Amino acid sequence: ELQQFLDSEQAKARVQSSISHFTELCWDKCLGTSTGGISTSFARGQEACLANCVERFLDTSIFLVKKLEEQRNHL
Repeated sequence: ELQQFLDSEQAKARVQSSISHFTELCWDKCLGTSTGGISTSFARGQEACLANCVERFLDTSIFLVKKLEEQRNHL
C-alpha cells in the first residue's frame, strides 16, 4: 500500500512538472518575444498562439494521464 501511494505521488509530481514545463514553453513561444511595458491586450497573433499552445498542452496532458493510468493498472 505504501508503494502504491509513493507511485501515485510520483505520478502526480510528473504531471505537475509537465504542466510547469508546458506553461513555460507556451509563455516563451507566444509572449516571450514581447518588448516594452506591460500591456492589457495581446499583440497580433499572440492570442492564437496561446490558444494553439494550450490545446497542444491539453492533448499532451490527456495522453500522459492515460499512459500513467495504464502503467498503474499493470502494477
